Amino acid sequence: MKSLPILAAVLLGSAASADDIAFKPLLDTRLRYETVDQDGIARKADALTLRVRPGVQASDGAWSVLVEGEGTLAIVNDYNDGTNGKTQYPAVIDPRNAELNRAQIRYATKDFAVTAGRQLLELADQRFVGSSNWRQNQQTFDAVRVQWGQGAKTGGGFSADLSYSWSDRTVNGTHGTGARQQAISGDNVFALLNYGTSVGTLTGFAYLVDQDEKPVQNFGLSSQTYGVRFAGGRPISKDVKLGYVASWANQSDYHRNPNHYSADYWLAEATLTAKALTATGGYEVLGADKGAALTSVQTPLASYFKWNGWDAKFGTTPPNGLRDLYGTLGYGWKKVGPADAINLSATYHRFDSDRLSQHYGNEWDLLATAKSGHTLFSVRYARYRADTFMTDTSKFWLQVDWIL
Repeated sequence: MKSLPILAAVLLGSAASADDIAFKPLLDTRLRYETVDQDGIARKADALTLRVRPGVQASDGAWSVLVEGEGTLAIVNDYNDGTNGKTQYPAVIDPRNAELNRAQIRYATKDFAVTAGRQLLELADQRFVGSSNWRQNQQTFDAVRVQWGQGAKTGGGFSADLSYSWSDRTVNGTHGTGARQQAISGDNVFALLNYGTSVGTLTGFAYLVDQDEKPVQNFGLSSQTYGVRFAGGRPISKDVKLGYVASWANQSDYHRNPNHYSADYWLAEATLTAKALTATGGYEVLGADKGAALTSVQTPLASYFKWNGWDAKFGTTPPNGLRDLYGTLGYGWKKVGPADAINLSATYHRFDSDRLSQHYGNEWDLLATAKSGHTLFSVRYARYRADTFMTDTSKFWLQVDWIL
């Protein structure tokens, strides 16, 4: 990885005689206050964290090089970040950190691209592989990615997306250790074959996840997942549009995973948009096999925050699986005073097991955002009411994002 900037300079330098190199500065900052009140833990968590990602991208024709750092400062650190040993507080997995977030070389034309180095992999809806961008420390991958074709984007024909990653750079940052390591090695292969049509895109996918570190659940998160996904949208009238997603997959043990299992994944979701009003309803099933730990569908590389409630009770799927029936209602305004846009939304989840008919609990998630130029202000609240799984938990966030 240390030779990447040198190689980049050689590649871009050799092409500079034909075209001038274009430099683009990158800056992504976020200040967030989070408080957590969780039954069973006497003290509330209070976390005030600042994350900054400075970087630069240099481009010359089809070639580009990107280097980006990441630093997270814990200004108020009365919380358990997963690495600091403060177990008297609820968990807020935003440890202090300073590291190289991305360092990649990319060659891209209209129909073909190769990206090599430390990079983001945000595949499909990020249910199985994503950046975990909600966390202050982003999840990136040391990988090579090849993308071919424009069919899925243009609605006409085939495209393919193939990645090989030998290291998952986790959200735990440089202080990660044990079960929460900074990086998890393994031979990961992610493949998507898409066919785009006028009504949506059909995708066949394979995610071979190799969590090849014994301290990380004794290799128990290594899995192979094969499935299909269809996503698209159609106008119903001039002002009303229907969006839809359907997905199925089967997951089983892979590589050195000692747990032998097979479980199915299902997702069905519909979104109705009528001018400023949006309504979404969905049903997701992370199936279970025999009710033993880590024999249900697991997604250790997912962008967790957007799935199964903001209280994060289901990052590890329970032994009896998970069924999530959810609905979201949102409304937005454009150009309100100094704000370019203001949006409000409310989401309800009902959580049940996949086997044995257990009702885990319910959750409400509320969000208000205001965007002005490069700045995004947001206020969030989540309330999980436990029945047979975990404990009652409330979370509240105040956040400011500024992206160049």
